[in-house]
Amino acid sequence: MKKLADLINATDVGELLEYIHAMVALVERDGSLVSWNRAFETYKSNYPYASNLQNCFSSKERDRITNRLDLNQPDPFVVEIDDGSEGKSVFYDCVILPLANGHSLFIGEHISSNASMQEIIQRLNRRIRMFQVESEHAKKIARNKQTEVDGIMVQAHELSNTDVLTFLPNRRMIVKTLQDEVARAERYSAPLSISVVDVDHFKRVNDTHGHMAGDEVLRHVAFQLRDHIRHPDVVGRYGGEEFLILLPNTASEEAAEQAARLCRYVRESQVNVDQHSLNLTVSIGVAQYQPGVDTWDSLLNRADNAMYEAKNNGRDQWYVAK
Repeated sequence: MKKLADLINATDVGELLEYIHAMVALVERDGSLVSWNRAFETYKSNYPYASNLQNCFSSKERDRITNRLDLNQPDPFVVEIDDGSEGKSVFYDCVILPLANGHSLFIGEHISSNASMQEIIQRLNRRIRMFQVESEHAKKIARNKQTEVDGIMVQAHELSNTDVLTFLPNRRMIVKTLQDEVARAERYSAPLSISVVDVDHFKRVNDTHGHMAGDEVLRHVAFQLRDHIRHPDVVGRYGGEEFLILLPNTASEEAAEQAARLCRYVRESQVNVDQHSLNLTVSIGVAQYQPGVDTWDSLLNRADNAMYEAKNNGRDQWYVAK
């Protein structure tokens, strides 16, 4: 069978790019926009004066885009975009592919919510509405149902804040917890450190063994992190193959010791995928909160940059932000 790429000419590719739902943009090495498809044009209408890829995203995502351009490697990552409706956000699975001619190709595809999770939440919401209508007709029924409504609402809250793949706190929940911890550290002058953990060569796993194997790898790493952090610490899935660990009342020296242990635990463990045993490694960036200097997102950016330093230094290691 001939490869599909051998049967499609440049004109066909251009037509194809115009009709796919994913956003595609051709950019210079520094992010300057060269050309883009219809899906990206629709999104770019929110940033009509943007001349480079970075300025087509919110300020908290621009450093991430810049880092990926500088890294010049096709590692997937996730960005958060405000969809403009009541402060809700959507997430895009993105990759920047370096091309032989010196350009790069940005591809962003909307991440759909897990269908089964959405169905559960919708069913719970329907039950809540049903109980609330009943409570309006009879106070006695309302008192009996209220306990059940409260329990269902707790379940719905937990589901909406849990990553359906790893069962860790999802991005929204771990970021909210980070914001609370930064406020507490500022108020009480308490130390606070965070670690950004990224699975090394995750794209290679997906390309070689498939996305189901990739999911199993993410679950395995999530369990390793969850089982080898201290009780006060919190770990959540930040997006894609990245995890975020919060270490309250902890200086960077102690956080670095934990990062070294986590690198070792992941390195020494194996995950069985499709009758193969895979050895995994992670790169970890550590940053300590600087009172009066850092905000929660600047702290996160410093840890993220430190993680890239660990990757640039050879992966399977940790690096502490200065």
